[in-house]
Amino acid sequence: MPPRLILALALSLALHASLLLPEAYMRSPAPPPPILQAMLRLPVKPPQVSAEPLLKNTLASTESPPVVKPPPPPKVPTPRRPPTTKASTRHEVEAAQRKLSEHLYYPEEAVARGIEGEVRLILTVSDNGSITDVHVGVSSGHAILDKAAERAAWAMGKVNWAYSRELILPVIFRLE
Repeated sequence: MPPRLILALALSLALHASLLLPEAYMRSPAPPPPILQAMLRLPVKPPQVSAEPLLKNTLASTESPPVVKPPPPPKVPTPRRPPTTKASTRHEVEAAQRKLSEHLYYPEEAVARGIEGEVRLILTVSDNGSITDVHVGVSSGHAILDKAAERAAWAMGKVNWAYSRELILPVIFRLE
């Protein structure tokens, strides 16, 4: 290689190094990565919902009396009832559901929380057709719906058309 070419190459390298090296020394080091932190937060409390129903019965008094279970009637020999068939039992359940729908309301808290379910009530009926006992056979999984169904069943009063001693009454709560 000719000496002139070597000299030109050496000068070019010196010039480039003098321009690039000071800039490399002046650069600050990369910032350290941020420190990760974890914080626990308290769960958000749902808003307080009043116990007042969405739909009010304006015809009834302002305060409803507490539902009290009536004492069982004395045992009296009963007259013979007609035999029950599947069709008559189905008719009794349908009639009971129609009468129950007059007294049933969807609890406001359940509507606000979007709760749905099906309750199966067991109604015990006396010989004169009055309801002597109501209890939940199959729960909806939500106590508020179970209690609303029980209150409505007690409010039905008498079911004179029922020949069965016990009725299994499905009560369905659905939001539409």
